[in-house]
Amino acid sequence: MRRSVRTSDGTYLAVVEFGGAGTPILLLHGLMGRATTWWSLARRLTAYGRVVALDARGHGRSQAGGPWTVDRMAEDAAEVLEPLGPGVVVGHSMGGLHALVLAATRPELVRGLVVEDMSCDLTGVSPRWMGDMAAWFGAIPQPFPSLAAVREAFGHPRPEFGDYMAECCEERADGFHLLTRVANAAEIAGEWVRRDFWSAAEAIRCPTLLLEAEESIVPAGQGAETAARIPGAERAVLPGTGHLAHAHETAFLDALVPFLEQVVAAP
Repeated sequence: MRRSVRTSDGTYLAVVEFGGAGTPILLLHGLMGRATTWWSLARRLTAYGRVVALDARGHGRSQAGGPWTVDRMAEDAAEVLEPLGPGVVVGHSMGGLHALVLAATRPELVRGLVVEDMSCDLTGVSPRWMGDMAAWFGAIPQPFPSLAAVREAFGHPRPEFGDYMAECCEERADGFHLLTRVANAAEIAGEWVRRDFWSAAEAIRCPTLLLEAEESIVPAGQGAETAARIPGAERAVLPGTGHLAHAHETAFLDALVPFLEQVVAAP
């Protein structure tokens, strides 16, 4: 089921209900993504709760309008979760950062937190990274003649990223276009190299699971440091995975399901 939510600043967000009942499980996608990139995994999570995902502002079918800040986008997630009741929040990459800040700022809404392959501190990354990312995406000609062309453009060296980006396109009269504007994505990511989120990590008090890809974007040593700064946090590195770790469902679920079962069963 698909529906929309109007946020406190008047932005309309698209929400997807994947099914299930009981404790809400809110899924937050990564940069350039959308709610339906979780589709395959979400079907399997319905055994553990009511699975819901949203298109972040400027992504998927949600309205494109700033501010493009972590704080605002974490509050968007809070406003989706609020009417459902406290739940488990699972975020990948950009969504992992939003989930972390949500857990820190709205602890009454988050029973459990799962952060998939995201860093609390990318300030050591060159500011040129933002411009390089925008230039790379901008250099790929749109529209794409087919979804196969989207997969070909983005699927090297990891085919799962090509599948991910094919899900994040829409067909228009002249071909397939990315749903997220590259300029908006660059502004979102630009904040990550200017600001760290250690204070948010240190404020978290709910059960927390940090899932890190074997080929991770998390700077060396920082995953362990993040786990040390969040009281009681668990951390697992998933062998054979790249940044889109949940595309490897068996490894991902092997780490996630015991955590979910523990959090959902807790009084």
